[in-house]
Amino acid sequence: MKYSPITYVKDMTTPLLIVHSEEDYRCPIEQGEQVFISLKKLGREVEFVRFPNENHNLSRTGKPKHRIERLEHIVGWFDRHL
Repeated sequence: MKYSPITYVKDMTTPLLIVHSEEDYRCPIEQGEQVFISLKKLGREVEFVRFPNENHNLSRTGKPKHRIERLEHIVGWFDRHL
């Protein structure tokens, strides 16, 4: 638990974008969902974007449309928060 983000949720105050692939077995999507739900319950600003049929390597080997969509979410997030 020491290295799990869920351990530190109460200390997270910066707006957070979570981008996660449904077939990521290195970091299971349930972990991202737990952080998202916990932050929502605390009233923190958080957004969760999930990609079906993708794995941990989405940014390198994912479907082109998902790679573009991922980048659009990231750029949009920074446009809204910087």
